Amino acid sequence: MTRDVSEIRGYHAHVYFDAGTAETARRLRDEIERRFDIEMGRFHEKPVGPHPCFSYQVAFAPEMFGSLIPWLSLNREGLTVFVHADTGEELSDHTDHVIWLGRSEELKLSIFDR
Repeated sequence: MTRDVSEIRGYHAHVYFDAGTAETARRLRDEIERRFDIEMGRFHEKPVGPHPCFSYQVAFAPEMFGSLIPWLSLNREGLTVFVHADTGEELSDHTDHVIWLGRSEELKLSIFDR
């Protein structure tokens, strides 16, 4: 089945880090906020939701994809970034509609079991 891109309400990019890379993550966060008109989530220094690492979320509109994602791919300073579409279908948004910048991680998908 072919789906229409109009189903995408937005995107989330989750920047992953650990205690040793927290300063790098903060520096990248500051630069993202300076350069882009986005909605920034909390800086979580523990795993939250399906994410296996410390992370923060960058929420952005579909029209920002073409500028933000290429910029992140070049400027993520070795951090892993998990990007997914927001269609309202949480499980498939975190499994089927994803892009990894850097090494992929195994998500804790059991939180979507209901």
